[in-house]
Amino acid sequence: METTTNLSQKIIKANELAWQTWLEETLSAFDCVTGTLHVLNQDTGLLELQAQVGIPDFLLPKMSTIPVGKGMAGIAAERMEAVQVCNLQTDDSGVVRPGAKDTKVEGAITAPMIVEEKLYGTLGIAKKDPYEFNDKETKALMRIASAIAQKIK
Repeated sequence: METTTNLSQKIIKANELAWQTWLEETLSAFDCVTGTLHVLNQDTGLLELQAQVGIPDFLLPKMSTIPVGKGMAGIAAERMEAVQVCNLQTDDSGVVRPGAKDTKVEGAITAPMIVEEKLYGTLGIAKKDPYEFNDKETKALMRIASAIAQKIK
């Protein structure tokens, strides 16, 4: 398993955009089973899905474009901070959209991809079981998300 620091450095040094690879390596580093990587379309203001792992096919149309402020990705983008739920299946905070429960994951976190206080997208990961990501894990995910944002910039 690659460390999160090594992964951030690897992304920064990459010569091309490798959305799917970066998402898969992030999932591995955090021992997660499901994830999404959305890039902000600066023209439309919508988050557009670039890579995913573990999202059921019937949910892809709902997740392909997400408005800022809607669902975990949209709220992380709007707040410019990581958003998490310990159990996506029982969450009633309003952060989780109804269709997200169909992913069958529980512990989930989404980090905004930010460089120089500008939003470039979101990176979301989730575990099969209830889980609360600690501060160290949240900061590590934010570093990876920032590294990806640097490649978009």
